[in-house]
Amino acid sequence: MKLAELARLLHARLDGSPEMAEIEITGVAGIEDAGPGHVTFVANPKYAALVRTTKASAVLVTDDFPAIQTAALRTANPYLAFARAIEIFYQPPVYAAEIHPTAVIHPTARVGKDCHIGAYAVIEANVAIGDHAVLLPHVVIYPNVRIGNHFFAHAHAVVREGCQLGDHVVLQNGAIVGADGFGFAKDNQDRWYKIPQSGPAVLEDAVEVQANACIDRASVGETRIGRGAKIDNLVQVGHGSTVGENTLLCAQVGLAGSSHLGRNVILAGQAAVAGHCTIGDGVILTAQSAVSHDVPPGKVMSGSPGIDNRLWLRCVAAYSRLPEMVKVMRKMGKE
Repeated sequence: MKLAELARLLHARLDGSPEMAEIEITGVAGIEDAGPGHVTFVANPKYAALVRTTKASAVLVTDDFPAIQTAALRTANPYLAFARAIEIFYQPPVYAAEIHPTAVIHPTARVGKDCHIGAYAVIEANVAIGDHAVLLPHVVIYPNVRIGNHFFAHAHAVVREGCQLGDHVVLQNGAIVGADGFGFAKDNQDRWYKIPQSGPAVLEDAVEVQANACIDRASVGETRIGRGAKIDNLVQVGHGSTVGENTLLCAQVGLAGSSHLGRNVILAGQAAVAGHCTIGDGVILTAQSAVSHDVPPGKVMSGSPGIDNRLWLRCVAAYSRLPEMVKVMRKMGKE
């Protein structure tokens, strides 16, 4: 593909000599690995210096990025444009509309048109699945589940009884929607009595749940994941929790039961929220931070227990000086 055509498809402005418009682009790559024929991108300022040494034929940059010798495709959002470039050059597998002979579909289940049901997939009683669904091998859909159009479930994903999924939901390998919440009550003999988990998990439109993540069903009520939320590998969403629209839960995040997250929240890797806490819209918890109290909208929190990020940065800076401070205090004590 000519660079000029790629610029048109990405709605980017080509900044370079007229000859550059004729450069043949054959693929995409990271800025350090890119070679001739590749397009790459710079979105993080700390990688800007690599533009001078990259062997890529073209670089996606912001509109105000300084002039470079390499052909520049200028756009307001280089990272998004790079994602769209990958879509142009990488074609994922296409699954024909068919039902594998080893799939087990209950007579009362309803499957929409143009669906692909893979080997050994199981669809149980009273399930309703919309049009253009793809269920890859060993996917299991329990009874009374409702799923919208364009559902995509990778191998070994499971949707438990009574759960509800909207349109364009994606479940990666091993994702579990609606497993029992962790609910037990002590009886009078000091034994744990299991609390029935009667409420479904509900995933709204355009939710993606990645590999081996678990969204537990509720004891009563429901667990709800808002439209456009993205849930990374090995995330645990506890029973009765709510996750707002377009929220990101990154790898190994844990939400205890009845956690409530607002819209556009970002929980970075291994962050955690204690039960019955409310996290406001736009909050960011940095990696490995944990909160056990409500957090108002817009805050950035770090550390465990979580505190304001700016205070945490000062604390970390002071922590690195503790040995020196102790030495000074001991000297002062002797004097």
